[in-house]
Amino acid sequence: MKSENEEDMRRSDTAEQIIQCRDVHKWFGTFHVLRGVNLDIRKGEVIVICGPSGSGKSTFIRTINRLEEHQKGTIIVDGIELTNDLRNIHAVQREIGMVFQQFNLFPHLKVIDNVTLAPIWVRRWPKDRAVKIADELLKRVGIPEQAQKYPGQLSGGQQQRLAIARALAMQPKIMLFDEPTSALDPEMIKEVLDVMVELAKSGITMIVVTHEMGFAKQVADRIYFFDDGNIVEHNTPEEFFLNPREERTKKFLSQILTH
Repeated sequence: MKSENEEDMRRSDTAEQIIQCRDVHKWFGTFHVLRGVNLDIRKGEVIVICGPSGSGKSTFIRTINRLEEHQKGTIIVDGIELTNDLRNIHAVQREIGMVFQQFNLFPHLKVIDNVTLAPIWVRRWPKDRAVKIADELLKRVGIPEQAQKYPGQLSGGQQQRLAIARALAMQPKIMLFDEPTSALDPEMIKEVLDVMVELAKSGITMIVVTHEMGFAKQVADRIYFFDDGNIVEHNTPEEFFLNPREERTKKFLSQILTH
């Protein structure tokens, strides 16, 4: 029988959980892409998801903000269950920022306008407040001097940093990153990862799908390894890299880590 202290700790831990996923399944036609994913994330945690191409990792994080609909199981984000209720979906999406492989910027809008658009239209902020916060965010990601340019005038690394600033402008509780450096030239990867490291240290909840294992070692609280729509293994970075338990994990790490 649990003591009162243990019960209190369990309730406190549950209260801290900002994302709860239970037996999450997803099909694309007959392709069973997620096969019963269970995962809890506490407020302020940095979670890295890795795995081979086609393992379901990008699909999984897209279910968290309903860019993809799961067909079975339960996803609860900040106390709101994702169902077909549009009010719930919109409430969750307002609290989640997402950065994609491709930058998904508005090419016809200047950098500053890319950042202020959603706060003005969705949050209903006055323009001067939106611009003030946008200026601060552009400084934070290291491109304040680019404010009056168009996205096409920026390097790939600058565009991805702009995408991060745009996502942060909505002051989300959770940030999702879907392989944010995979479309970048090697010399631009570090400038984006540096921004993400700073962001991870700020206390925001982050879920990052990436193959950048140096980043994972540096900032992740936990690493989840996906394969064939399942979580094969998860652990702290130290245990994940030094003492992987599953043979599939060991094989994956041997292929992506340089010795």
